[in-house]
Amino acid sequence: MQKHFNTAGPSKPELHYLLDPLSRIELDTVLPLIAQERYFVLHAPRQTGKTTCLLALRDALNAAGDYTAVYANIEGAQAMRQNVGAAMQTIASVLGEKFEESLELPGLRIELMAIAHAAGPGDSLRTLLRAATERASKPVVLFLDEVDALIGDTLISLLRQIRAGYTDRPTHFPQTIVLCG
Repeated sequence: MQKHFNTAGPSKPELHYLLDPLSRIELDTVLPLIAQERYFVLHAPRQTGKTTCLLALRDALNAAGDYTAVYANIEGAQAMRQNVGAAMQTIASVLGEKFEESLELPGLRIELMAIAHAAGPGDSLRTLLRAATERASKPVVLFLDEVDALIGDTLISLLRQIRAGYTDRPTHFPQTIVLCG
């Protein structure tokens, strides 16, 4: 297939014309935030390359070997609206899948889903992230994309559970979480 310009989602170098995604973010600012165990937000208008940049940063961090970088798009939880339990189950499923892929541990998704389910919706995300981080051999950098799709109590629950685990980083919770939207 011939390369073409992409305006419909993450760009792929083998398919699309694009600038180096890492040249579009200030690595001199972002990398120290990760090293300092910070949580931060990446925001910009739609279709400006945020996801492409996150995926490139994930790949660069994993290639460097100091972190386990995991990317997850949690937009699917938007359909659950204010049903916090269903939204947290959707987010847990996506995270379980992405951690299983990143850590190369077959069956991890099912294990993490069971842990999240046992904790209940108010603590499912925190306990899942704790369990996944403890299985990683390196500090975890987690990129959560499309966080702005969540509303009301679902967004509050996500943020509160992330905050509840913050003091346990980096050995029992992601060292860095980047919220993107």
